[in-house]
Amino acid sequence: MIETLQQIDTQIFLLFNGLHLDLLDQFMYTFSGRWVWIPLYAATLAVLIHRYGWQKGLLMLVATIAAVTIADQVCATHIRPAVERLRPANMENPISALVHTVNGYRGGRYGFPSCHAANTFAFATIISLALPMRRLTIILFLWAIGNCYSRIYLGVHYPGDLLAGAVIGTLAGLLCYMAWKWACRHSVRLSSTPTRKTISIRTHKFADTDIIAATFILTVISIAVKCALAQ
Repeated sequence: MIETLQQIDTQIFLLFNGLHLDLLDQFMYTFSGRWVWIPLYAATLAVLIHRYGWQKGLLMLVATIAAVTIADQVCATHIRPAVERLRPANMENPISALVHTVNGYRGGRYGFPSCHAANTFAFATIISLALPMRRLTIILFLWAIGNCYSRIYLGVHYPGDLLAGAVIGTLAGLLCYMAWKWACRHSVRLSSTPTRKTISIRTHKFADTDIIAATFILTVISIAVKCALAQ
């Protein structure tokens, strides 16, 4: 049964990894990076503080860091050494010759579960719960799914790695969100229920969470423009 699932996982990986374009190589490589998303994290923190105030906003920052750390460590420290599943692009893997890679990047040795998937889904889960707006939820999970796809595109994760990481990250985000709500109720006499706020520019009003969506879109555009100019 396990061997059958692994074969299916490999076939799906090779299918999607094989669907690549030279124009997308650098875009996916950059999209998969960690530091390029700092503006998104900063915008999210600003909205949390605007929505909840400094005390609860910073407490949510701590909860978010905890969620990402838990998800990352469960994957990297506890599960990977036990499972020892080679990444597709690892030179010791028999299918590595069939794998499309970018800039010689092959990741570490083991890839199950995916820390990228765990971290991004932990972030998307806890923030979408803290700021329950449909547009924002869609944006955050599109970002998380995009990160997952980039890992297949770069040849460093099987779909199964990503699915397992996404489940772990979602659970970590939910756990830390519940802990944050508990802390809000039992510490600073503040309700953990947000009040929807808007920002006005002249006669136009938009939700404060639209700042996060706009930051995501602008970051994607900047990545695309930078990669296009580099061709």
